[in-house]
Amino acid sequence: MNRVLWAGILALLAAPAAAGIVGEAVDYEVGGETFEGYLARNTDLPQTRGLVVIVHDWDGLTDYEKLRADMLAAAGYTAFAVDVYGKEAKPSSVEEYQKLSGALFADRPLFRERLMGSLAAAQKAAGASGKTVVIGYCFGGGGALEMARAGADVAGFVSFHGALTTPEGEDYSQTKAPVLLLHGAADPYFGMPVLAAAIDEMQSAGVPMDAEVFGGARHSFTVWGSSDYDLDADTRSWSALQDFLRDRL
Repeated sequence: MNRVLWAGILALLAAPAAAGIVGEAVDYEVGGETFEGYLARNTDLPQTRGLVVIVHDWDGLTDYEKLRADMLAAAGYTAFAVDVYGKEAKPSSVEEYQKLSGALFADRPLFRERLMGSLAAAQKAAGASGKTVVIGYCFGGGGALEMARAGADVAGFVSFHGALTTPEGEDYSQTKAPVLLLHGAADPYFGMPVLAAAIDEMQSAGVPMDAEVFGGARHSFTVWGSSDYDLDADTRSWSALQDFLRDRL
């Protein structure tokens, strides 16, 4: 992780307002299967600013999403990082990441069942109150957009360098809340034509949306330790998320 960003995170989590931050694993069931999410909140607050649901990347729910949840808790939100692979799934290689994520992309009804079931579990978690915004990174960004197309009843959706293509037979006609796309201009997997097509789809469906494009940023620009990591794009996209949350929650 970039030392400057890490220092900022440590300072944030050490701030007096974040003194009561608690993170814990939470088991829940969807379709008869057990999943394990991660809940973070500031217990010093009588009520948080709202709920942020985080959909994980293709490598499953890891310390990355947990730290993002802690950062959101430090900013005054209740954060719940969901699990769409199952508690027993512990992927540890690119091949396993591809298998698990590919299976859900290939079976959209199952993907939606797990996403919507996870959302319901998050909204019942301790400290969850007020409105909800769904965010996701890479595979999880695609998951956030899948929930948007499925008509999830939340206050907004945010995709960080997410999978932007719409599967055959799906559209944004049921989307109930604004969408924010945070994307790298140099993304080799979902380039500018794909981003433009996604924007056109949403606008044609009358979905309130916005997009911020970060010049030179590649696919995984927020992922610490990745060869694609871009400090400027990471910090600017996080700031854009904070603005969106203040507006929607």
